[in-house]
Amino acid sequence: MKIRRPARGTVGEPITALIDVVFFLLVFFMLIGRMDATAPFEVSPPVAQTGQDLPAGGVTLSVSDRGNLALDGTLLSRDALNTKLRAKHTENSGIRLRINAHQKAELRIVLPLVSLAEEIGFDDIVLIVTPGERGAP
Repeated sequence: MKIRRPARGTVGEPITALIDVVFFLLVFFMLIGRMDATAPFEVSPPVAQTGQDLPAGGVTLSVSDRGNLALDGTLLSRDALNTKLRAKHTENSGIRLRINAHQKAELRIVLPLVSLAEEIGFDDIVLIVTPGERGAP
């Protein structure tokens, strides 16, 4: 009795290699691609001017980490702040406003204050910051 061997067929290309290549291409294009929306025009962000002396003169608006407000060291409510800022600007139209906000103060509290100052007519608004370590993000 003879045992027959099955006929040898042609061995196909393994598809595993092709899947690996497609996967690597997918990962590559995901890494180099931009995931954010880009503006249809060129945008140059402002440059922070840290390390300069704090400008003298003007009034200082302080914002605590809980949102409490003080104008030149006097605690005020938001309504009283509006009145006091308008009075200060009326006394001297070229006056500078310095906003000194706690680092944990929420942006939703600070930005409306900048808008209020612009609405009143302050031309020079300075946000006081503490310079970080050089090279730190």
